[in-house]
Amino acid sequence: MFYRSVGQVPPKRHTQFRKPDGGLYYEELMGEEGFSSDSSLLYHEGVPSAIVDSRIWELPDARTVANHPLKPMHLKPHDLFPGKDWKAFDVVTGRRLLLGNGDVRIAYVAAGESSPLYRNAIGDECVYVEDGEATLETMFGLLRVRKGDYAIIPRATVHRWVPTGDEPLRAYVVEANSHITPPKRYLSRFGQFLEHAPYCERDLTAPAEPFVTVGEDVDVYTKHRGHGPSGLVGSIVTYPTHPFDVVGWDGCLYPYTFNVDDFEPITGRIHQPPPVHQVFEGYNFVICNFVPRKVDYHPLAVPVPYFHSNVDSDEVMFYCGGDYEARKGSGIGQGSITLHPGGHSHGPQPAAIERALGKDYFDELAVMVDTFRPLEIGEAGQQSDDGAYAWSWSGRGPTG
Repeated sequence: MFYRSVGQVPPKRHTQFRKPDGGLYYEELMGEEGFSSDSSLLYHEGVPSAIVDSRIWELPDARTVANHPLKPMHLKPHDLFPGKDWKAFDVVTGRRLLLGNGDVRIAYVAAGESSPLYRNAIGDECVYVEDGEATLETMFGLLRVRKGDYAIIPRATVHRWVPTGDEPLRAYVVEANSHITPPKRYLSRFGQFLEHAPYCERDLTAPAEPFVTVGEDVDVYTKHRGHGPSGLVGSIVTYPTHPFDVVGWDGCLYPYTFNVDDFEPITGRIHQPPPVHQVFEGYNFVICNFVPRKVDYHPLAVPVPYFHSNVDSDEVMFYCGGDYEARKGSGIGQGSITLHPGGHSHGPQPAAIERALGKDYFDELAVMVDTFRPLEIGEAGQQSDDGAYAWSWSGRGPTG
């Protein structure tokens, strides 16, 4: 991302920077790709490497099973947190795995509790807030998070989710094994958003001032590589002082939010393909959003998507607002998630095609993840599958 400077930093990097009492602040470089990509320098009150304990954290169930026999699926994640159950969960330890592969995992949570301090040491996270409000406390500073926000949290950022409203904080979590960035085609060779990009730097919100907290023997729940399910294991690492001790930082690597309402849709006379809706990318996957927009204005336009076999991808669609035209008649509603796997031709429900003719505006909101390796089904995906969606185009399923 573009350069920012927050709080106190010395005029020259890697030089002495002293506290009011004469002691040194501890400089930490947080960088990607082995000193060859974006980084930030953070200045700590305490020693960032100092730990006093480490013990096992038993992660939420990360096991997956193959989508075999192959079929599209309709998941209903709201059913995973019925009634007031959300009050007992937090965004970190309460998230439940819907889908995953070796590149990315997709989870869902409805939360009312503050999370523990948390660090994902495997990859970046993109957390889409379906509903609710929260403060995202991070070592870089605070972010106020609201409905429709994407929160992009770089790998190894210590952070904590604190819900602030009376309603559940509903979060759709994309955990990468890589970094998550704006699409390269939106950026100049120097990293500036180009004129054809559907959003720009002004639409991004980053921490504006340091957030310093005092504490002793502070636990940080750390997800990292290992030999557990999906290659994941967890540790609870205890630090002698609070990791939120950064008095200043500067650089191009930091958490930020982007609200889906600030995405400017690209439309045309005929139906536009999903890449025009792209918002982020990671290794072997992309994230798109379909927002309220004017639709195709050719006199013979068919506004809903054509049937398509995107042979290299599995498509995951999270329906999080409005009324999605292409899925009318299939049982899809607010909070639904569909999986359309590679090898299955998918498209609108048959009745939706005629019904959409002549429309010039779609009031719909959906977040899509396309993966370039097959997705397997997590425990929450198995539990929330409606069992009937695969047969919704034909009107009947297996006999006998």
